[in-house]
Order: sequence, then C-alpha cells, then structure tokens
Amino acid sequence: MEVSIIKIGNSKGLRLSKTILEKYNIKDKVELILEKGQIILKPIELPRKNWEKEFKKMSENGDDKLLMNDVFDDENIEEWS
Repeated sequence: MEVSIIKIGNSKGLRLSKTILEKYNIKDKVELILEKGQIILKPIELPRKNWEKEFKKMSENGDDKLLMNDVFDDENIEEWS
C-alpha cells in the first residue's frame, strides 16, 4: 500500500485510514521499529494489561516478597520530618 507523507506543522508524518487503525487495533501510540532498511509500526497494547491477575498469582505462590528492605539500616528517618 502506498501512502503519502504529509506536512504536520514543522514536521512530516503519515496518515493511517480508520480501517487500518481498527484492523490493527491502533489507539494512541505505536512502537516504531527500525529494521534492515524498513520502518515497522507495531500497535502498543495496554502496558499493564493482566497485571492484576499476575500479581494475584504471585501472591498465591508466595512470590510477592520484597527483594530489599524498604528502609536501610543506616537511614535516619527523623531527618526527613
């Protein structure tokens, strides 16, 4: 498919039809991949999709433990008050 590069302010861009946006589920952002002389546009899914389910699974497996203390031994909490 051939599309035209259009002027957008001081920049240039390309316009994607509603049909393409819907078919490939493109919302507000795409990932731009530069690869072997090609430019690939890839739809970005919700970045936190299914996190709630995965966190619940981690909790059930006991994998939701802190990796490090939230307060360091040499930290003086009083100086922040």
